[in-house]
Amino acid sequence: MTVHQLSRADARRIAVRAQLLAEPRPTDLVEVVRHLTLLQLDPTASIAPAADLVLWSRLGSAYDRDALRVARDQLELIELQGTLRTDDYLALVRADMEAWPGTGELKPWQHERVAWVEANGGCRHDILELLRTDGPLTSRDLPDTCAVPWRSSGWTNNQNVTRLLEFMVARGEVATAGREGRERLWDLAERVYPDEPVVPAEEAAVRRAELRLSSLGLARAKVALVPGEPFDVGEIGEPAVVEGVKGTWRVDPAQLDLPFSGRTALLSPFDRLVKDRKRLTELFEFDYYLEMFKPAAQRRWGYYALPILVGDRLVGKLDATAEHAEGVLRVDAIHEDEPFDATTAASVRAEIEDLAGWLGLEVLYAD
Repeated sequence: MTVHQLSRADARRIAVRAQLLAEPRPTDLVEVVRHLTLLQLDPTASIAPAADLVLWSRLGSAYDRDALRVARDQLELIELQGTLRTDDYLALVRADMEAWPGTGELKPWQHERVAWVEANGGCRHDILELLRTDGPLTSRDLPDTCAVPWRSSGWTNNQNVTRLLEFMVARGEVATAGREGRERLWDLAERVYPDEPVVPAEEAAVRRAELRLSSLGLARAKVALVPGEPFDVGEIGEPAVVEGVKGTWRVDPAQLDLPFSGRTALLSPFDRLVKDRKRLTELFEFDYYLEMFKPAAQRRWGYYALPILVGDRLVGKLDATAEHAEGVLRVDAIHEDEPFDATTAASVRAEIEDLAGWLGLEVLYAD
């Protein structure tokens, strides 16, 4: 098989276009999520929640946040383990749910989880029966009849019902059926997930990797495991090398030799274009990490700085905060990795104005 020879610019353009961050903008919210395969949920709203920022970066100010709520209420988008997925994606994970906690030789922590769920079989039964008769319900409405409490050194210690629900999601027994305010509504999975045939596990894994490569454009065959959605794609796609970058990549052949028309975008720190920090360094030569958990004095770019994309380059970070009570989007700094030319500066300011307008705020630049 031919190994495709790509420049860094080629690789970046493939990645940006695959992530729907080039021109023309997409127009359909659900189709955006279907192509991206996921929309990560994170409650931090220094500017706007991550899911809203990801959609605004693609759809622009035509994006209506109420449309996301409607899509969730109508179960076009279904919450699964901290992400939103399109309803058809669920058929690709149901086989893994049926095989919980995994196949092959289990690790000690997997045995421990199985033992804990089995020890609390009575509570699990109580939850299922109550959901069957009265669901959907919030976790506050569900009884904690656990015989063995959940022990953790972190914030989940003794959060018995919440932890049991998460394992029941992983087992394919319950699912999030929407939200009541900020609280999840729980129901039986059979009433939430579409009634479609379960795709066998091996076939589903291949299909998920194909979708992931279509969304990323360019990825490594194998990388270190990360929580949540993987960054690698196995042997899906075709081999490629990137000039100046060691090793072989896998490229989506559908993304090769396509025209590229870039634009300016402000990205969520959780955006898939920047989430894989190693890939970010290799392809974009961009130094970035989320600093919200660092002491203020140690931050370089700000509490919730947004990466700035211009064309196929990541050129800086926006340090801004939405202050709704004051009616302003306060811009504390625009960090330029290299000095912006006049065209770049104007396009970045225009995107900041667009962000503020979408939020219903006025831009206030720091002195």
